[in-house]
Amino acid sequence: MSEVTAGTELPPLDVRVRRADLVRYAGASLDFNPIHWNDRVAEDVGLPGVIAHGMLTMAVAGRLVTDWLGDPGRILEYSARFVRPVVVPNDDEGALVELTGKVREVREDGTARVDITAKFEGKAVLGKAVAIVRLPE
Repeated sequence: MSEVTAGTELPPLDVRVRRADLVRYAGASLDFNPIHWNDRVAEDVGLPGVIAHGMLTMAVAGRLVTDWLGDPGRILEYSARFVRPVVVPNDDEGALVELTGKVREVREDGTARVDITAKFEGKAVLGKAVAIVRLPE
């Protein structure tokens, strides 16, 4: 990794989320809410279809930072707000989540603030997504 300064952009990352990913995540998280696997239930509660778990979406966005750092242990803090769901169709394509990030601040203690943007269908799905990371020496 070259020198990191405020304004450094992370390499963009596109991630496809498919229904099979939702099943695996449900098993790992024990979140079997039917809005994450049943179209009828999702639509009955006013959703446009089955949606990805919010924490799965946040984890996918975190990959942008861990891929860049090369070590997930370098993330010291990570937070985000869920502002729009990722609707996952029942097909082989899934939903495309487009991720970008930028170093907003490099601190004297060797840490940095990274602002993350996560979009689905051109619209933000996470708000105020921020990771505080320890930079490699």
